[in-house]
Amino acid sequence: MTEPAVVTKPAVAKYMSWVTLALMTTSSVASLRASPTMAVYGLACVFLYLIPAVLFLLPTAFVAAELASGWTGGVYKWVGEGISQPAGFLAVWCQFAMTIFYYPSLLAYVASTFAYIIDPSLAANGTYVAIVIITIYWVAVYVSSQGTKTVAGLSSMGLIIGTLIPGVLLVALGFVFLGQGNPSAAPMDFEHLFPAWTGLASLVLIVNNFLSYAGMEMNAVHVSALKDPGREYPRAMAMAVGLVLLIFIVPALVISWVVPAENLSLTAGVMQAFDGFFHHFHIGWLTPVLGVMLVAAALGGMLTWLAGPSKGLLLIGRQEGYLPPILTRLNKHGVQQNMLVAQGIVTTLLALLYAFIPDVSSAYWILSVITTQVYLIMYVLMFIAAIRLRRNKADHPRGYRAPALVALCGLGTASSVAAFLIGFVPPSQYGSGNAFSYFLIVGLGMGIVGLLIPYLFLRLRKPGWKLATPEEALT
Repeated sequence: MTEPAVVTKPAVAKYMSWVTLALMTTSSVASLRASPTMAVYGLACVFLYLIPAVLFLLPTAFVAAELASGWTGGVYKWVGEGISQPAGFLAVWCQFAMTIFYYPSLLAYVASTFAYIIDPSLAANGTYVAIVIITIYWVAVYVSSQGTKTVAGLSSMGLIIGTLIPGVLLVALGFVFLGQGNPSAAPMDFEHLFPAWTGLASLVLIVNNFLSYAGMEMNAVHVSALKDPGREYPRAMAMAVGLVLLIFIVPALVISWVVPAENLSLTAGVMQAFDGFFHHFHIGWLTPVLGVMLVAAALGGMLTWLAGPSKGLLLIGRQEGYLPPILTRLNKHGVQQNMLVAQGIVTTLLALLYAFIPDVSSAYWILSVITTQVYLIMYVLMFIAAIRLRRNKADHPRGYRAPALVALCGLGTASSVAAFLIGFVPPSQYGSGNAFSYFLIVGLGMGIVGLLIPYLFLRLRKPGWKLATPEEALT
């Protein structure tokens, strides 16, 4: 009677259900933070979310699943095996570098949300936003450098506290609001299903949504934990895509019902909608409560992410000698403190954009676009590597083979390159400065951080940069 128990227990522990994978993917990709960006376009936000989902989300999910099921080590290993080790370093660098621009935009959302707790007028004050970004980031660096492990659970709590509860509440209030006969601030008829065409500037709206779906390659690593990847992974992705689209689209529509597009802040739009609903229903005292929930969830997510991407770069930097020892040195807690500090210096400089660009929403948009540009470099390398690995290492064991891989990679590469190029065009709603200044800011930000710095590391690398990695840094 004991033998069956010994045999069945590992099987239960080994496999993950496809529903669990779908929920994990949803929690790591979906967020309310991007809702105001698309709420500006009312009903057209449905179209603006669906297009990048088909052109980018699906190719990324299926291609990354095949790579993850055949090669451990993440994007560095995939691109390093498929193209070259320097290209692998560039890919993992871009994965890290995009966070340099991501944190200022995330903390701008935190600052604007927090403003509704103390003084809503501060949400549009660039100096206030810059001060909050710099202060919170450096406090987070200090906390992370202490090796605090208690923040690990904040990620799952953040999904419930900062996304699910506020999201459900926002949608419920929106439907009650319309059900009472109140008019929508944005037209909801068929004529407004597509965004108004204003040339290339209109396409920029779709580009910014590419980053909304970023991160699928990180969840693909779990494909090997499925009992039948060939059947269960497509199911998991179909469910995840449906849930992600619901979380992105419905709150954006609800925000457009209560906040007119001309008054909508890209950083404080969520709180604007809650504030409008709460005052309409005479429960304004709930505004600061929701503000605290959203801020706490965003800060928890930031702490859990702060050391993550830099840790992957740390390991490769030490083992392959791509980074100078001053950056890969560990403190007594086994944390890459110097790398976090260097990242913080750049983050501080970027935060000053909010102080010098009059419109906070414009600064937020610029940083979001630069983040997307840097990250797209990594995805293009990943798609190229996947094709080369399928052709050159066709016999390499894989737990999952993506259907029509070459077509998926071609679609993903083409859409990523197109999005990259279109990202240099200012959107029609961009109100600060002219097209050339926009091109210059985006181009310099992407070029210096995404290309020039990794090129200099590769060019100047020395044999002495290779270091052994302490065991505590591997965990």
